[in-house]
Amino acid sequence: MPICTTRDGVDIFYKDWGSGRPVVFIHGWPLSGDAWQDQLKAVADAGFRGLAHDRRGHGRSTPVFDGYDFDTFADDLNDLLTGLDLRDVTLVAHSMGGGELARYIGRHGTGRIRSAVLLSAITPLMSRSRGNAEGVPDEVFDQIKQGILDERSQFWKDTAEGFFGANRPGNKVTQGNKDAFWLMAMDETIQGGVACVDAFAYTDFTEDLKKFDIPTLVVHGDDDQVVPFAATGVKSAELIDDATLTVYEGGSHGIAMVRGDKERFNADLIEFLAR
Repeated sequence: MPICTTRDGVDIFYKDWGSGRPVVFIHGWPLSGDAWQDQLKAVADAGFRGLAHDRRGHGRSTPVFDGYDFDTFADDLNDLLTGLDLRDVTLVAHSMGGGELARYIGRHGTGRIRSAVLLSAITPLMSRSRGNAEGVPDEVFDQIKQGILDERSQFWKDTAEGFFGANRPGNKVTQGNKDAFWLMAMDETIQGGVACVDAFAYTDFTEDLKKFDIPTLVVHGDDDQVVPFAATGVKSAELIDDATLTVYEGGSHGIAMVRGDKERFNADLIEFLAR
C-alpha cells in the first residue's frame, strides 16, 4: 500500500491516481480518503493527478491514541506533500479537512500550493461565541461526544441522516450513501472520534485564512445541517482575499457524495482546476 511515514512515525495511507498537476483531497470527519473516490476518478480522467490520504486514526492510517489537533494534522499533510515532493498543488478539503487545509497554509505557507477548494468547511470557527452568534452551541458538541461513547455504531447510523439531508423532502440520498458513511466512520478510532470533536469545534482558523494568497473556491450548501453556512462558508469567503463563493441551494453537508450535487461539484471542481 502507498504509505507516507510522518516525522513521528505514523503511517499515513494515501491513494494516488492519474498523472499531471496534483490535486490533493483532504477528507472530513469521521470519514477517510475513500469519501473522495468519485472526485479522484473525475480529476484523473481530466488529466490531473489525484491524491487522497487517510488522516491519522482514520481509515488505513495508524490508529494512534493522540495527535488529534490541527497543528499535527497540518504537519502530517506537510509530510505527505514534501515526502512526495508535490508542487503546484490544488488542495481540496471537506468539512474538518478545511481546518487542516487552513492550518497547513497558516503553518507552512503556499510555496507548494497553486489554489484551494473549501467544501462545506468548518473554517473560520464552528462554535458559538459572542463574536460568532451563528455558530454551534457547546451542548451540541457534548451530545456528539456522548453519542460516540454510548454506542458509536448506532450513533453513526443516526448521524448519516442529517449529514446527507436524508431527512429533507425530495432528497436523493440512497441507503448506499448512508452505509458508506457508517463504514468509514467505524474505521475511525473511538479516541479520534471524540478528540476530533473538540478540535474542530473550538479551533479558530481566522488568522490562517488571512494568510491565503492563492485563488480559493468556497463551496457550501445553504441547508448544511452539520456546519452552518452563515458561520463558516460566508465568513471564510470574506476573510480570503481571492475567494469565490459558490452556494448550492438546498445542498447538504455531504455534497460530494450525493447524486445531483456530486455531479455539479465535480464539474465546478474541474472548471476551477482548468483556470
